[in-house]
Amino acid sequence: MDKIIMMAFAAFAAAVFAPEAVALPSFARQTGMACSACHQQHFPVLNKFGREFKASGYTMMGAQGKVEGESLTIPDTLNGAILVKVRYQKDNTAATNNVAAGTANTLGDGQLQFGDELSLFFGGRVGDNIGFLFEGNTVAASGSLMAGLKIPIMFDAGETRLSIIPFTTDAQGVQYGYELSSGGVLRSNRWAEHRRETSAVQYNADRNNLAGLVVPLVGSGANTGAATGFALVAQNDYGYVNFTKWSPNYAMGGNGSSINSFDMSSRYFRIAATPSIRDWDMVVGFGVMGGESLINDSVYAAPPVVASLWETKQTYADFQAHGSVGNNDLGVYAQYAKAPVVTTAAVGSIYGADATDRKAFTLGADYSVIPNVFSLGAAYRKANNGDVATANGDDALTFTAVYDLAMNVALHANYSKYKGSSRNAVGDQTSIYTLQLEAGW
Repeated sequence: MDKIIMMAFAAFAAAVFAPEAVALPSFARQTGMACSACHQQHFPVLNKFGREFKASGYTMMGAQGKVEGESLTIPDTLNGAILVKVRYQKDNTAATNNVAAGTANTLGDGQLQFGDELSLFFGGRVGDNIGFLFEGNTVAASGSLMAGLKIPIMFDAGETRLSIIPFTTDAQGVQYGYELSSGGVLRSNRWAEHRRETSAVQYNADRNNLAGLVVPLVGSGANTGAATGFALVAQNDYGYVNFTKWSPNYAMGGNGSSINSFDMSSRYFRIAATPSIRDWDMVVGFGVMGGESLINDSVYAAPPVVASLWETKQTYADFQAHGSVGNNDLGVYAQYAKAPVVTTAAVGSIYGADATDRKAFTLGADYSVIPNVFSLGAAYRKANNGDVATANGDDALTFTAVYDLAMNVALHANYSKYKGSSRNAVGDQTSIYTLQLEAGW
């Protein structure tokens, strides 16, 4: 009897929760395609066609009508979308239980984060060889609307596409200008919600502040994602090369903005191959970052409000493979990233460390147990957080699950367990879990 009830429940769940042919928002409207045309396993992981759409600067058209004229070709609708993440997080640290006294919940209490992300997107075709992507904050303490903007301008050179991409972002880092990997090299293109635990590049990008800095950054390090610059890109079927001149400031020199405009003294070089071997699509590459840049301390540091010099040095290598095992999709991801100790007096580092090199190695896999419906993943991180050698171990083991209620609505569950010499003190965080609803329309 119990077996019959379980079988009936399974059949009911399959009927109710099977994914619908509902496409992701703005680009789906422009192309007339369901989200599975561009995404591997689940959003936001890109498949080969999705990478080509992104490399085309979001200019591909489908069933949607166009307004055309002399030197004009744009969609007849400005395509917009909303992306929302509602999540609950809890870790092992002590609960405060002081909400009645006016103290906000800590992760030890458990936190409901409604609108961890609640973004308004516009994007698509501006012309035959020009596209754009705009991300707007709908919930932001600063009150600013724009969170990011890039405008790819492309030129065909035989089988190679050349692009110049002006961009600015408040949190995505220099990789926002151009990146096709889904392993977390770019913050928003990651296969798991726990990005610091599954991406070595993201581990360094969100470095915690250590007392040895001459002018310590405020907060948890999330501000290191600000970037403004110009990406120069060459891309074809074999891979891509990206050279970017940039500044670690957001919307600098903007109209009415308090963010000063500085020289783009930082450099970023990225090269990646995109081969297909026996039905496995791969991204294999490395990146080099460097230069010393001024950062406006009104955003990044404690008073006095002056511009300070910061180093942007980091190197990384990454590997991504998408294929199938047992007729189900499998994604495999590996990264190594290193940001060295700062050696110049009176200069801090937005990626590096104070006592030892900050570095991480991550290895993970994501497997579709039920194609386009249910995926399970796991990842391991071996890391040093840049503190003294006796207290810099920061390893993590992470498990992930994604269940698609529809192609554009997903439930996420992530659990991470930490260990290492940086986590040995009484009261340190040693585990955290995240339950999340993600939807786009």
